Amino acid sequence: MFLTIKNIPKVSWSSNKPLNLKPKLSTFFFLCFGLSLFGLGEGLLIVSAAGASPWSVLAQGIYLNVGFSVGIITILISVAVLFLWLPLNQKPGIGTILNALIIGLMIDVCIKFVPTPENYISQLLLAIIAVLTVGLGGGIYLVGNLGAGPRDGLMIGLQQKTNLPIAAVRAFLEITVMSIGWYLGGTVGVGTLLFAFGIGPAVALGLFCLLYTSPSPRDGLLSRMPSSA
Repeated sequence: MFLTIKNIPKVSWSSNKPLNLKPKLSTFFFLCFGLSLFGLGEGLLIVSAAGASPWSVLAQGIYLNVGFSVGIITILISVAVLFLWLPLNQKPGIGTILNALIIGLMIDVCIKFVPTPENYISQLLLAIIAVLTVGLGGGIYLVGNLGAGPRDGLMIGLQQKTNLPIAAVRAFLEITVMSIGWYLGGTVGVGTLLFAFGIGPAVALGLFCLLYTSPSPRDGLLSRMPSSA
């Protein structure tokens, strides 16, 4: 079952290492495609007006207690999370850089062209679609193995240390971050709760779909790949 997945699977277009400056065209395509879906989902969550993501709630909570802007705080949080990679032996790649660029661009496009639903039920449905879209996009770009974003890298590192299912590790992270943000004064909406509790299973579902639909050796795991490309 997809909720028990513990590793990022290897498929035919996966890179052998994150620090690969000359990836296959198919690998680079799926990296960008996955990140575009990820950004689209993040944008849909914002447009739904059902509640911000847990990490945005954390940034808002910190903002209410210090003198920095939400944007600056978001950057500082990302840098802090990257430092947490060090004891977890996580390595960056071109995907780590493109993570911020492509996701940010897609969020802006989504906000510009997708209207906010007028009734609450439609807002909730859009929030659910947003979580599923982020999960699928996250699964696609992580399988490419060209470097994770700060939060996804933290998730992978903690999973490797604890050997817990990816869904459980991601849910733990999101719920913890949401709780801290709420304690500091951040606003938690229904969409925030949907994301916090649903993004872990959504990512696991995305990985599960790729594992059983992509032509690949399904027993290979990225965490056990050889060091050469």
